[in-house]
Amino acid sequence: MDRVVLPEILDELPPADPRAIGSRRDLRRINGVMGNAGVLAAALRAAGTGPTAPARCAELGAGDGALALALARRLAPAWPGVAVTLVDRRPAVTAGTLAGFTQLGWTATVVAADVFAWLDRAAAETDVIVANLFLHHFPEADLRRLLARAAARTRLFAACEPRRSPFALAASGLVGLLGANAVTRHDAVVSVRAGFTGAELSARWPAAGWTLREGGARAFSHVFTAARAPRPGAGG
Repeated sequence: MDRVVLPEILDELPPADPRAIGSRRDLRRINGVMGNAGVLAAALRAAGTGPTAPARCAELGAGDGALALALARRLAPAWPGVAVTLVDRRPAVTAGTLAGFTQLGWTATVVAADVFAWLDRAAAETDVIVANLFLHHFPEADLRRLLARAAARTRLFAACEPRRSPFALAASGLVGLLGANAVTRHDAVVSVRAGFTGAELSARWPAAGWTLREGGARAFSHVFTAARAPRPGAGG
């Protein structure tokens, strides 16, 4: 299956549109079925963050922040007091989600921004950057540009994306059985066609001096991590 990137309906809907609200609810359910929070947590633990726990994390394309909160619940015992930035062009993070981070001892900041603009202007390095069902939105040139900017801003990058395979494509056509609305039914198929397989993200990572891991996870996901080797003189 060749990779094909097409527009997704949810990306163009205002956050308050009832169809968008329903689709975000569908995505929370689909993320649960795919187990993406668990996949990302396991990938981050396996990649490691060096001798110290991260202080600053960010999710690109964070949407309603539900995935980031689910990830935080898994990581907070080992990563206390993290400041997390939720970056999205059209964020839809609720007060309840922000309160969930506070209960974990994390501080969450919502940033409404284009991901390239945010990566370009971020003043300090972000220890960990994650992306969930986000990288597949980008055609080749933009994907390489995004990964290059992320590599310049972090020491650990992790992404969980749709796996591009005939089986995943067939399954994406059945999300209506989960009660998904028309937006989600359309976007699920488009997402799989734009997903990844093999070592495609590793081949696009722009820098040397990183440990890269990539492969399938569970039935429908594709996971990628890039961990920067410690700089000379760094602890550990």
